[in-house]
Amino acid sequence: MTLRFYDTASAEVRDFVPLVPGQVSLYYCGATVQGMPHVGHIRSAIAFDQLTRWLQYRGFRVTVVRNVTDIDDKILAKSAASFGPDFEDEPGALRNEEWWALAYRYEQEFLKAYDTLGVSRPTYEPRATGHIPEMHALIQQLIDRGHAYPALDDSGDVYFDVRSWSKYGTLTRQKLDDMQGAPDADPRGKKDPRDFALWKGYKEGEPTTASWTSPWGPGRPGWHLECSAMVTKYLGTEFDIHGGGLDLRFPHHENEMAQSQAAGHGFANFWMHNGMVTYAGEKMSKSIGNTVSPAEMLELAPPRVVRYYLGQAQYRSVLDYQPTSLQEAAAAVERIDGFLSRAARVLPGAPAAGSPTDAPAPCVPDAFAAAMDDDLNVPQALAALHDAVRAGNTALTAGDLDAAGNAVAAVTAMVEVLGLNATAQPAADEEATTALGVLIEAQLEARALARASKDWAASDAIRDTLTAAGVVVEDGPDGASWSLKRG
Repeated sequence: MTLRFYDTASAEVRDFVPLVPGQVSLYYCGATVQGMPHVGHIRSAIAFDQLTRWLQYRGFRVTVVRNVTDIDDKILAKSAASFGPDFEDEPGALRNEEWWALAYRYEQEFLKAYDTLGVSRPTYEPRATGHIPEMHALIQQLIDRGHAYPALDDSGDVYFDVRSWSKYGTLTRQKLDDMQGAPDADPRGKKDPRDFALWKGYKEGEPTTASWTSPWGPGRPGWHLECSAMVTKYLGTEFDIHGGGLDLRFPHHENEMAQSQAAGHGFANFWMHNGMVTYAGEKMSKSIGNTVSPAEMLELAPPRVVRYYLGQAQYRSVLDYQPTSLQEAAAAVERIDGFLSRAARVLPGAPAAGSPTDAPAPCVPDAFAAAMDDDLNVPQALAALHDAVRAGNTALTAGDLDAAGNAVAAVTAMVEVLGLNATAQPAADEEATTALGVLIEAQLEARALARASKDWAASDAIRDTLTAAGVVVEDGPDGASWSLKRG
């Protein structure tokens, strides 16, 4: 077994060897909780959930940290807008909402979306506002080492001195003089326009609750500093993998790496970035109205279908959304579920389609493992999954129960690793679900009697009734099987 991942910093696929044998430390950037989750947030979370699950399958103990940015310019601006005349309502929005209440409300929306789509809870999920002392300590380290300075205009800002760090720009392979100025603070107190804010001094009109005392005056942390302080606290000064969306490479991750390494930290051994989501080949944009949110997707399809769609591409590639995307994903999930449902009727103890299991996962097929080891090549892994489904159906048709059982075990293992049985299921009463199954089986028995007596009209009527109710009936050599229509 050789795990290989693409490292953004070196721009190559490298063998992955953890810093501590048997353990993996993973940090990926969570949300700035200033609005509802968008599809890019969720795609990123699913990609790193797939990574986590595969590392765990390979026997590693994985410590996952996903931060919450709960203090930021955008959060303050959104909160201020809720007090003004131009306030625009959105689902769950409240007038006169304090910044911290707004941040907490949206944080819960993110957690709901993650849970619904089967994204495992991280080991730690720290909030930026809970780590101000660690941020002060990191700023002071950088000042002491000559890489940061208090603003020259007595504003209370503290900046990272980019010209003091010769490696600045190496993550994204840019030259400093080609970069634009950092837009995160007024440039008047900077030595260089590209210097970025580590600490932002309090400004007139800002809420006093969004300000903390510091050696440089009251204020709040810069965005880039927050992640460096939090990852160091939970994973140490050197760790295995830092992840996030491709859009975070610059300036966020470039600045994170610079300030952390300038403080003497080894920081991330691998940088992994997931690709963006587009709409019919174009970048999603609210201004041109071509966006689709996770909530909208979940109105169109069940959680397992949405997860299948958002997780089906190789994580580094662009994922393009088309009007038919969820239908295609639903058809793929239905093929998997149809096989497992069919097998469950003839194989004792076979797991029901889409249901999680506490049993130890059997081994995945070699083709699946090779694909996942090769920089999480999920498209090739899904090909192996559907090959096993086809082989299993062929075995069931031929009456080869041993081969069918092996296919069930393989499919179940692959579904488990991909998290396709981990999504939130629609609320349903267990007794009602059992009663539904009894009623459907009774209808199928009546249909079988009608077919045996060549009463084709009665047989067709029963099938039509079940189809209208969303029940898919499949006839086979062992009789009729059924499943509920997905999507």
